[in-house]
Amino acid sequence: MTQNEFIKLTQNAHQPMFRLAKRLLISVDASKDAVQEVLMKMWEKRNELSHIKSIEAYAMQVTKNHCLDQLRLKSNQNLQLVYSRKDESVEEDEEKNDRANWQNKQLIKIKAIIEGLPDNQKIVIQLRDFEGYDFEQIASITGMTEVNVRVILSRERKKIKEELLKKVNYGS
Repeated sequence: MTQNEFIKLTQNAHQPMFRLAKRLLISVDASKDAVQEVLMKMWEKRNELSHIKSIEAYAMQVTKNHCLDQLRLKSNQNLQLVYSRKDESVEEDEEKNDRANWQNKQLIKIKAIIEGLPDNQKIVIQLRDFEGYDFEQIASITGMTEVNVRVILSRERKKIKEELLKKVNYGS
């Protein structure tokens, strides 16, 4: 496989890979490094890629595994399984428009709820609700069954909704 063929094969996966890495690693630099390392791993195995059904799903799976390995190894003490703190400052910047301010507050609450979820559940929500992958692709990426992905997604959406309602009702 030539370099140009590899680039064409993987170009659609770059942005979703970066967003998943950013969701898990927080740091933009660490996320860029993770994507670069994954692409290097894929380049080293470029001759085996022709046997893979979905290159994008494979790239996402390798990215997920790489990021989780980075977090487990704690190779960088600045990495955390939380959402970017930039989102919290959005609330202060949107005081001009009450509706936009309210929506941003709700988004921050939802992200805070998602922060508390276990890794696999965060990944399923990220891949389905933020990246738009179908259940088959998510199952392939995570190594779960499609039924398990659907169950996790359903339960976690319900949990997020309940937690959000609690926060809204208690005014926190």
